[in-house]
Amino acid sequence: MIAGEVTAAPSSGGVVEGSTVEGPGVAATVPEPQRAHPSYHPEVVHGPLSVRALLRVDEALRLADAATGLTFSVYIGELGEDSRDTAQRLHARLADPDVSVLIAISPNERVLEIVTGSRARKRILDRDAHLAAKSMVAAFSGGDLGGGIVAGIAQLADHAGRAPSDN
Repeated sequence: MIAGEVTAAPSSGGVVEGSTVEGPGVAATVPEPQRAHPSYHPEVVHGPLSVRALLRVDEALRLADAATGLTFSVYIGELGEDSRDTAQRLHARLADPDVSVLIAISPNERVLEIVTGSRARKRILDRDAHLAAKSMVAAFSGGDLGGGIVAGIAQLADHAGRAPSDN
């Protein structure tokens, strides 16, 4: 997971209305690397999450993907004035938006958006996404950005349930 990075592919998805993220805003500074290295991503290393929190989020994403058959993604960065539209555009650029769930967070703007693709939306209802958003906001209020993301992913995966079998 790289902060602010998504892969390209066209589609659309539904968005749970933006929830206000309560808690301290986190500003990430991106200094130039001393040596250019293809795997060096200063926006991640010097971003709003610690290495430990990044590892926890990565593990939560991996587990949610495996358990549900959906693809979960997290975007942390500025969403702009129309956060809903920005989150929808980011979601549409994911590799398979129909089965994708995007959690878009802008700590500085105190905005959280959850976007679900058409097939994911059948398994994660808007009310379920709202509950997950409230859980995340509570953690963010306590200053735990990484923990809030992990809790939100887990809740969304629980609501989605197990991946349907191909029998």
